[in-house]
Amino acid sequence: MIRLRATAAVLLLSIGVAACSSDSKSAATTSAAAATVAATDAPATTGVTDTSTVEDVVEIPATEPTTAATDAPTTEATEVATTQAATTTEAPTTTAAPKVLEVLVTNDDGYDAPGIDAVVEYLRTRPDVHVSVWAPLTNQSGAGDKSTPGGATNITDVMTKSGYPAKAVEGFPADSVNAAFASGYQPDLVVSGSNLGQNYGPLTVISGTVGAAATAARQGIFAVAISQGFPADGVDFDFPSSVAVLSAFLDAHIADYANGSGALLTSINVPTCPVGVAPLPTVSDVPLATGDNGRQLGAPTACDGNPATPADDIDAFDAGHPTIVELDVQTLGQAA
Repeated sequence: MIRLRATAAVLLLSIGVAACSSDSKSAATTSAAAATVAATDAPATTGVTDTSTVEDVVEIPATEPTTAATDAPTTEATEVATTQAATTTEAPTTTAAPKVLEVLVTNDDGYDAPGIDAVVEYLRTRPDVHVSVWAPLTNQSGAGDKSTPGGATNITDVMTKSGYPAKAVEGFPADSVNAAFASGYQPDLVVSGSNLGQNYGPLTVISGTVGAAATAARQGIFAVAISQGFPADGVDFDFPSSVAVLSAFLDAHIADYANGSGALLTSINVPTCPVGVAPLPTVSDVPLATGDNGRQLGAPTACDGNPATPADDIDAFDAGHPTIVELDVQTLGQAA
């Protein structure tokens, strides 16, 4: 009797699990199985338990395994997991480092002049440029864009006024640029100056500082010529003003030079104002003067704002404004 009850209990438990885990089992089958268990669990009337009969009655076919534990994840869950995995493994966005421009610095006053030294020392502080210096061995003011037939051959290693390595070229300012190119050096930008004295209006075509810049521009290299105006007697050239104007100009245009869209040749002239007087705002909307028109070329300026309405770059400079003019690389007149 004890064995029969244990077998019946196991059978009932199996049927219950099968009924809960399989929606495909019919109610009739479940009822019949329950009735069979109930019948075999009744007290025996003969006092003798027929073991073989009970085992025959309670033996039932094995039920199909429950599907709850083995069901595959839903499509939605799979998509969420896939999305999370893709998000986790997505590569971080990187930003390309800015291009460092190769800048050749030259002038017409010689490699040891104070103006070129001021420009070199400033450019060395910029993280977006690398500086190389190629300049005349001696002062070549007024040489324009003259060059030595066949190119200069006497080149020596020297130091600027502040001790920066330079190449001194025995020849004209244009020779310095050509010698740098002939050595295999290909700059992104040439800065010529800062010159001792303004190179505006009609003085543009005879300036060796402008001539060196033009030599580079004619070979497709961006170039800027910068000049510091003559001071009054007893006053030093204000090269810090040149540096300040050049710095603002490069901040505004160096990205253009990096991507190849800048102006090919630019001339900048900065006045040396009396002590305690600062230059007026920089102007770039006045034309290049074609004549002196009775004005004294190269004269110091009082930086007093006169004339109030400049007609050209000489007027603007005389009033105390630094001037910026884009030049034609061939004629050195104003660019169209």
